[in-house]
Amino acid sequence: MHDSLFPTKKWRIFLIARPQQRPKRQIDLVNENIHFREVMLIDNGSKKVMSTRDAQRIADQRNLDLIIVQAKAQPPVARIMDWGKVKFEQQKKIRENKKKQIIVQTKEVRLSPVIGEGDFETRKKAATKFLVAGNKVKLNLRFRGRMMTHQDVGRQVLMNMAKQLADLANIDQMPQLLGRQMSLLLSPKPEVIKKAQSEKKNKLKENTNAKDED
Repeated sequence: MHDSLFPTKKWRIFLIARPQQRPKRQIDLVNENIHFREVMLIDNGSKKVMSTRDAQRIADQRNLDLIIVQAKAQPPVARIMDWGKVKFEQQKKIRENKKKQIIVQTKEVRLSPVIGEGDFETRKKAATKFLVAGNKVKLNLRFRGRMMTHQDVGRQVLMNMAKQLADLANIDQMPQLLGRQMSLLLSPKPEVIKKAQSEKKNKLKENTNAKDED
């Protein structure tokens, strides 16, 4: 049988990519965005269940905003406040929290299988500086030429560095060989991270006090 007598149908398959769904933007439950029929209004130390329309009228009379503070309560809890000030304080708090956080980064320290004592101490000081700041340290050692046949020497150099930094760091990843490069990953101990956070917090406080004095 010839293919020409029995032609084969060629099917084309089209893959339709679904558009990625964007996360829904959270709507602040303020004024006209409030769709509850009634609310528990906390105002001047008193609590009262009333219609949302009446609560909004009170807020309008004071040139303030009606804000839902507990949407899942039955009925939802509302307060009358200045939404602009509330939003500003929320953003200010977020910025302050971000400043207090220590972003853990992985810093690289390069070594050599035939590294001298002086260079070893220099790399050790660099690694110590990174760890004290709360960062992880990746010790990278590259084998060149015939040194590839002496991987045990390179492994010993990495482990020696890790041993001398044992007061500051734990080994996250033992020496691993990838191509011609062997790596060991160190992570600062919890007490080291805590100290770094405390020092950063004190430094921020000093800078804030200095600005206030100016």
